[in-house]
Amino acid sequence: MKRSIIAAGWLLSLPASASDALSGAVEQQATNWSAIIMFLIFVAFTLGITLWSSQRTRSAADYYAAGGGITGFQNGLAIAGDYMSAASFLGISGLVYLSGFDGLIYSIGFLVGWPLILFMIAERLRNLGKFTFADVASYRLGQRQIRTLSAVGSLCVVALYLIAQMVGSGKLIQLLFGLPYNYAVVLVGILMVLYVTLGGMLATTWVQIIKAVLLLSGASFMALMVLVHVGFDLGDLFKEATDVHPLGTAIMAPGGLVSDPVSAISLGIALMFGTAGLPHILMRFFTVADAKEARKSVFFATGFIGYFYVLTFIIGFGAIVLVSTNPEFLNETGKLIGGNNMAAIHLSKAVGGDLFLGFISAVAFATILAVVSGLALAGASAVSHDLYANVFRPGASDEDEIRVSKMTTVVLGVVAILLGILFEQQNIAFMVGLAFAIAASANFPVLFLSMYWKRLTTRGAMIGGWLGLLTAVSLVVLGPIVWVQILGNESAVFPYKYPALFSVIVAFAGIWYFSVTDKSAEGAQERDKFDHQFVRSHTGVGAADASSH
Repeated sequence: MKRSIIAAGWLLSLPASASDALSGAVEQQATNWSAIIMFLIFVAFTLGITLWSSQRTRSAADYYAAGGGITGFQNGLAIAGDYMSAASFLGISGLVYLSGFDGLIYSIGFLVGWPLILFMIAERLRNLGKFTFADVASYRLGQRQIRTLSAVGSLCVVALYLIAQMVGSGKLIQLLFGLPYNYAVVLVGILMVLYVTLGGMLATTWVQIIKAVLLLSGASFMALMVLVHVGFDLGDLFKEATDVHPLGTAIMAPGGLVSDPVSAISLGIALMFGTAGLPHILMRFFTVADAKEARKSVFFATGFIGYFYVLTFIIGFGAIVLVSTNPEFLNETGKLIGGNNMAAIHLSKAVGGDLFLGFISAVAFATILAVVSGLALAGASAVSHDLYANVFRPGASDEDEIRVSKMTTVVLGVVAILLGILFEQQNIAFMVGLAFAIAASANFPVLFLSMYWKRLTTRGAMIGGWLGLLTAVSLVVLGPIVWVQILGNESAVFPYKYPALFSVIVAFAGIWYFSVTDKSAEGAQERDKFDHQFVRSHTGVGAADASSH
């Protein structure tokens, strides 16, 4: 049962199920001044970048896409920064600490999603889109209907992700810095609003890049020190780990976290297709100049993220060897102070002392700031660009669009703070899983089929997309996390924690059926437009322009 709770909350910096452990840990935790000082340096530096960015953000293209002036290498680092959240750093290393090799199931699922983005989405996304993935999904379909669906899907993902990150940040800061939970949540919300409203995508990009470099550097040092301890012999590392871990050699075998095939397949689908449907990740491909740079972005991002997950693997096993055997990091019951997700934090002190602990603590907080900034910008763009400028006020000026985006960001910041405080004592582990399920079930099918399937119509996309979204939400509510753990029912109506296998099938089936049965004149016109879209998706220019090349 303990494993399943942690598995469900793996993406949270500190899952709410660990609240009791945190409470005890916070009482023992003195104020971490080195972490606070390093974090303040990071904030001051990034706020300086934000002010610099604000002087260069004049148009909607600057605000949403950094003017298309980010290189493939820079964007690859920024995407990696967006993806390598504190949750991934702490959560996956904590899962490896708990279950050994099985903890890698999540990182493998993530990495499988990147080739899909590289080979099938990145180039066409950049050629067809402008600021958001809804630009692509609505290219030959009904603007109002598809943009509304895409905006709702994006806002659902952003809201769920934001709540998880806000609660995680509050718990993390409470434990690491000794600051009150409410103050921490307010601080994250205010900084998020400042980054996005003042600097837009340019500031958000550089915050992501800086954070990615710091996180990769810190994790590399930790992994290096673990390898030094075992003489760079991974065999010795695994042997020492199995000697001291309560599960013994079982940590080298699969089956501890996801025990049945349906759950394994469903989780894999959520991670793979969900990655390709996350609005804050897709939005990054509009910051580069052309499709070639977009492909480079995914290439570099895949390399950085893959390297990072190798490091979390070494860090997790290193924590088994160096942390689980050290009484300094254990409470009176012999369990890790702060829960298993603190394995990497405690390892930083074990290999680098208090100063390096302060650095890693500050980096962990910085990662949350960077992620919530990307999420806020994606949510604001869904409202200002997709809804305001293309549904409610078509033809709105850049100034009006940016003004609405900034207002939305402030509202998102206030809502995120209030919900972060409201959900402090709640088990919110299901929220991240639901965010990925919605991205995989509502965003990805419509985006993917709009690029590749000629017979797609607005009717099919609308009905299938909404069916996928509602199915994902319903199955999570009826599943074991919400129905049993939160609502207190005896048994779940839907027996699996991960709904993506079912909701994605519902979405694709709905889109297919209601498209092929669409005999309307509008549907025929939308099918005829596919050839024009196909040319542009490969060349970056319209059919008329393409004929002259």
